Amino acid sequence: MRYLVAAVSLSLLFLCEAWATATLPSKIYGVNLGSWLVLESWMLPQGWLDMGGQSCADCSTCIATESSFAKAYPDTVDATFAQHWDTWFTQDHVSELKAAGINTVRVPLGYWIVEALVDRPAEAFPRGGLAYLRRGLSWLQDAGIVAILDHHALPGVQTPGQQFTGNCTTDVQFYTPYNYHRALVWTAVMTTLSHLDSNFGSVFAIEAVNEPIMDADETPDYGYFQKNFVETVRAVELTLGIPVPSMSLNVSTSSSNFTEALSQVSTASIFTPEVKSALAEAVPILLEIGAEYGLQTVLTSSPFQSSRESLRTTFMDINWQYDNPPNPAYAAIGPQGYDNHLYYSYGGVAAANPTAYLESVCNLQRIQADAALGNTPLWFGEWGLPTQFTATNEFLYQWADAQKWAYSQGAGWIFWNFKTEISDLTNGTSLARQWSYLEGLEMGFFTKDPSQYNNPDVCAPYINSTTTTTSS
Repeated sequence: MRYLVAAVSLSLLFLCEAWATATLPSKIYGVNLGSWLVLESWMLPQGWLDMGGQSCADCSTCIATESSFAKAYPDTVDATFAQHWDTWFTQDHVSELKAAGINTVRVPLGYWIVEALVDRPAEAFPRGGLAYLRRGLSWLQDAGIVAILDHHALPGVQTPGQQFTGNCTTDVQFYTPYNYHRALVWTAVMTTLSHLDSNFGSVFAIEAVNEPIMDADETPDYGYFQKNFVETVRAVELTLGIPVPSMSLNVSTSSSNFTEALSQVSTASIFTPEVKSALAEAVPILLEIGAEYGLQTVLTSSPFQSSRESLRTTFMDINWQYDNPPNPAYAAIGPQGYDNHLYYSYGGVAAANPTAYLESVCNLQRIQADAALGNTPLWFGEWGLPTQFTATNEFLYQWADAQKWAYSQGAGWIFWNFKTEISDLTNGTSLARQWSYLEGLEMGFFTKDPSQYNNPDVCAPYINSTTTTTSS
């Protein structure tokens, strides 16, 4: 007889950091694997056209996303994307990142990587991505690079008019009970794989939602979803025998079958109806994945108690939203992390000139503001070198150093992106110069040791001098 003991309390804001954090690097030096398993055609314009996609100013009006591509080419989409997945991110890239001192990657994923969650035929996406995720994560694990699984494109679309959602539309439906449910099922599946699939051994965190709508008035019940997301992760971990602070539940099973145990945990009264429903629905999906990828033994017949550390649940920080946003710190049960994205090129941060940019970033207060609200550790999960003005190479040396310095005052940084296309359509290296870490490394904007700087005193002339900064 197997007994799982566990009990729930959601007021753990100051307890979460005392729990296991061994898998979080002491300082994150990372890159995103963008446009791999969630393709954004602006990053590979010629490659996208070669695949059969189209280019348009409004991404909702042509074949500019994975969804529109799958609907346009239903018979060939899977083979076309398999070729993309096979070549966009390779073992050679892992070796380059390892040599560059990168210790963390953030892996953008769409909900459709769990294929059973796609409502076909109304929804259409390429199939087969999970095999490439498993392979890529195994490469990273062998290289000693840890990974964040980032739910980048949510069911129903979480943000309007964006390629990164996989379906460029103004019809945002994520913030509904049905699509919150699908996101929780995805979470249960990914948490299980992170603990039981040996290929996922490098995963230390799962990020709930990439870049939700910033106006909290337009994201009803998002705070409730945050709590359900954390509970879903911890429910899977309780089933695996991983201790969860201040949670208790009595469940017994005479089987060593994990999916059977998860079915029983899905009836536990301490969980919300939404969490219980998500756990129950995840079970047959896991059985399907197990059959397809040879994981039946670990899911149905091996002793399944895990000795791994608990995953770090992760959210965009509270300051990502405005108008009474929910504080994700209040959802924490166990280790949690917080993500902020900062792009100066879109405006609203600093005046469009080099001095204002440097004054702004060198005096950045986001880490302190987040810490005051319990949103710590904070890392900057997306940033780049693009500007609103024509930047010289001389400035980009400074701009790379200054951002690295500012973001390293927190838990660290993850650059967007590890690479972009270099072609005639990108005007040679014009795109990669500001968006590709590997190209920036080649051009010398980034140092070969990411913890070092071209000029370690880059911010010294600008600290406490913010006369031209419009916002931080």
